[in-house]
Amino acid sequence: MIDARAARNEPDEFRRRLARKGAADAFDTWLAADERWRELVPRIDELRSRTKAKGKPTPEQLEELRGVKEELQRAEKELGEAEAARDSLGLQIPNPPADDVPDGATEDDVRVERVVGEPPQLEEPKESLEIGRFDMDRAARMSGARFGYWIGDTARLALAMYRYALDRLAEKGFATVLPPALVREEALIGTGHFPSDADSVYAVPADGLYLSGTAEIPLSSLHAGEILDTEALPLRYVAFSPCFRREAGASGKDTRGMFRVHQFNKVEQFSLTLPESSWDEHEFLLANTEELVRELGVPYRVVVLPAGDISSAAAKTYDLEIWFPSQDRYRETASISNTTDFQARRLGIRYRDGKSPEPLHMLNGTAVVDRMALAVLENLQGEVPDVLRQYGAPERVTP
Repeated sequence: MIDARAARNEPDEFRRRLARKGAADAFDTWLAADERWRELVPRIDELRSRTKAKGKPTPEQLEELRGVKEELQRAEKELGEAEAARDSLGLQIPNPPADDVPDGATEDDVRVERVVGEPPQLEEPKESLEIGRFDMDRAARMSGARFGYWIGDTARLALAMYRYALDRLAEKGFATVLPPALVREEALIGTGHFPSDADSVYAVPADGLYLSGTAEIPLSSLHAGEILDTEALPLRYVAFSPCFRREAGASGKDTRGMFRVHQFNKVEQFSLTLPESSWDEHEFLLANTEELVRELGVPYRVVVLPAGDISSAAAKTYDLEIWFPSQDRYRETASISNTTDFQARRLGIRYRDGKSPEPLHMLNGTAVVDRMALAVLENLQGEVPDVLRQYGAPERVTP
């Protein structure tokens, strides 16, 4: 949720920034609805003051009072409708992008920050399905398309990677969390996944619950409605969770194999911090992910996503892309985002530093995800990084 007061004071600046996300018209519609609501407020106040008669009213005053009360009821109904319209429109406005985020909306518009490592020179690069042991045919019979079993040493590789990331981040002071996978609608609205990403979320209508697509969602709600002390910040969490997404994806390699499936596992970093510290925190979360990937021994690059391709909640997003030999290209394997105060406003999470409570800043970032295990299989062609063996991974993965 954007800062309404700041948006009213600087509408041109907000419109300029939101236009980069294609949301200038939505902002203008919200501004008009907000103006309508604000016009009604003094009218309500004036009518309420007229209902407070002093002394015993005359018959004429009683008749006038009845008319005022009827008018007040109509005005309050109109105000309620105006407020609901304004709030509904407000949920459709994304977080304005940071000024250093590039323009554009496609993968060709990313800004490459750095490239680390050289792609391996393989005569016959194999896909992860040929190297590891997966069973998508049996999974399809049970669950439908784009589900898969991880079996044997392949599963042990993935499990070792999760534990590796959890331990490394715990050593850096992150509190480990195993969050619920099912969340209420308020959690999705609070993170900005609703209404923008509603089509990608699995629903459980009988219980009014939804399967979470990322641990960011339940982690964001961990402190919903709370006022945190400045001394407690930053609060840092690292969570392991299964993730569920209905996203269709592109045709071809994206929907073949285990690269883009409806269920996967992920270790997620999450941070709540003071506004003045959030951009440094963003770099810190990115550095953590880079450290983990470097030790896996795979080539990667870091890019800044363009304004039109970041989530509605994010002000800036780094993607870490690992080289996939079978695709002859870098592919997104981690996203690290600063949502500034956008999610905190929606979730009512604030901090107190002696003054009135203010929204803090919230950040999230992938530490490791199943897709990274696929990249390890392809780049190392079955060999397993030494760093994972202490966590139960085999020396080599075979089909």
